[in-house]
Amino acid sequence: MNEIASKPEKAADPTQPAERKARWVYGPLGRSLAPLRTYWRTQVVSDVDHSEVVAKVATECPATPRYIFMVMMSAGIAILGLLLSSPAVVIGAMLLSPLMSPILGVGFALATGKQKWLKISARSLALGSVAAVLFTALIVLVSPLQTVTEEIASRTRPNLFDLMVALFSSLAGSYAMIRGREGTIVGVAIATALMPPLAVVGFGLATFNWTVFFGALGLYVTNFLTIALTATVMARLYGFRTDLSTRQGWFQNVGIFIIFVAMAIPLGLSLRQIAWESNAQRIVHNTIEAEFDPRARISEQEINWEADPLAVSATVLTPEFETDAQADIKRTLESRLGREVEVAIEQFRVGADPGAAEQAELARARAEQQAAATERQISSMVDRMALAAGVTRKDVTLDRENRRAMATAKRLDGLTLAGYAELERRLAEEAPGWDIELRPPPAPIPAITLGEEGPDAAGQRAERTAIWAAKRIGLPLDLTGPEEQVRALAARMREAGVTIGQVNTRPGERIDVSWASMPQ
Repeated sequence: MNEIASKPEKAADPTQPAERKARWVYGPLGRSLAPLRTYWRTQVVSDVDHSEVVAKVATECPATPRYIFMVMMSAGIAILGLLLSSPAVVIGAMLLSPLMSPILGVGFALATGKQKWLKISARSLALGSVAAVLFTALIVLVSPLQTVTEEIASRTRPNLFDLMVALFSSLAGSYAMIRGREGTIVGVAIATALMPPLAVVGFGLATFNWTVFFGALGLYVTNFLTIALTATVMARLYGFRTDLSTRQGWFQNVGIFIIFVAMAIPLGLSLRQIAWESNAQRIVHNTIEAEFDPRARISEQEINWEADPLAVSATVLTPEFETDAQADIKRTLESRLGREVEVAIEQFRVGADPGAAEQAELARARAEQQAAATERQISSMVDRMALAAGVTRKDVTLDRENRRAMATAKRLDGLTLAGYAELERRLAEEAPGWDIELRPPPAPIPAITLGEEGPDAAGQRAERTAIWAAKRIGLPLDLTGPEEQVRALAARMREAGVTIGQVNTRPGERIDVSWASMPQ
C-alpha cells in the first residue's frame, strides 16, 4: 500500500480535449468572456425551440412538385424583368421564389452533422437551380429580345459587395427561421441573391454567351456558399445540437473560415477594379467637360476597359470647335490615369443659346430612339421572312441601303407557286417601304385557261403567277397552246422581263406553261 501511495501521480496531458477546454474556459480570455457566454445561453439560446426549428426547416426542404413549379415561375418572371431591364419586375420574381428553405436546410444540416438532411436539401437546391436555368434558357430562345441589358450585365461581375448582400440575407433568413419570424420578406432577401444570377445563367446558356454564363454562375456559387455557410455559423451560435465530434466541429469552423477568405480575396480584387473603373469614368467625364466651353454638353461617352491602350470616345455638343481638344484630353488622361489612352472626340457645333445644346441632345436622342425602333422592325421583318421561307435568319439577305430583303424558300409540301406569291405579298404589306423578294422553288406552273378573247379570270391569275415565279427564279419558260393565244402570251411575258424558251402551238382551250430547264 505504501509503495502504491508513494508512486507519483501521472500528470494530466494538456493536449487532451477536456484539458484544452478547461485551460481556455478558466484562462484570462475565458474569464473575461464568461458573462457574455452566460447571458447568451440563458437569455438568447434558452428560449429557442431547437427541435421545432429543425423539424420546420427539414419539412420544407424536399423537392416537391410545388417547389419546382414555383422556382420555374419565379425564374420566368426574373428573366423577363432582366430582358426588359425592369427592376420592379425582377423584384416581383423574388416574391415567388422558394429557394430559402433548401439553402437554409443545407446550412443547418452542416451545423448539425446530419448527412441525410444535407443530401435532401442539396438535391432540392440542385433540382431547383437546373429547372430555373433550363426554363429561363427556353424563354430566351423564343424571345425576340436577346440583348445584354444593364440588369443582366450587372450580374456577370461578382464582387465583395455581392458577398456582403448574400451574407446579410443569410443572417436575416437564419435569424428569422430560428426565432420563428420567417416570412415572405426574408425569402425575398435570400432570393435576391440567388434567383437573378440563375436567370442570367440561363440567358448565357441560350445565347451561347459564355462570358455572361460563367460570370453569373460565379455569382450564384458565391452567394450560395455564403448563405449556406452563414446559416451554418448561425445555427452553431444558437446551440443546435450536433452529431459532429469536437475535432470535426473545429475542422468545420476552420473550413468555413478558409472558404470565406478564399472567396473574399478575388471578390475584393474585382471590387477594387470596379471602383477604379468608376473613378476613371468620373475623371474622363470631368476632363472632357473642362476642355470645352461651359455651355457645351457631353452627349455620349464610352470607355472600352478591355482595350490596350484604354479607348475613350465621346460626342460633344459645343458652340465652338476646339481644334486641340483630342490631344489635350489624351495628355491629361494619361497623366491622371497612369496608363496609355486612345481618345476619339466627335464635336457637333450647336448655337450659343443656352438651350441649344439641350435641344440638339434631345433631337439626337429622338433620332437614336427612332433608329432603335427601326432596327427592331427590321429584326421582326427578318424573323417573319425566315419563318415564311422555312429558313434561318442568316439565310435572309438584307440590303439596308436599297431597303431590300431576299430569301430563297424551301419546298413545302402542298404549297403552290400561288401560295408563295401570297406569302410574299403579305410580307410586303407588313414591311412598308421595303422591297421583299421571296424566291420559290421551281414547282409546277398552273395552266392558263382561255376564254373567248384571251385568258379568263383564272387564266389571268395563273399568268400573273407564272410571270412572278419566272422573274423570281430566273428560269425561262416553255409555252404550248393555240397559236394566236400562245404567241400573244409570249409577247406579254417578254415585255414583263421573262425569258421565253420554246413556243409550241396546238389547238385547245388552255396554254400549258413549264420550266424550260430545271436545276440539277
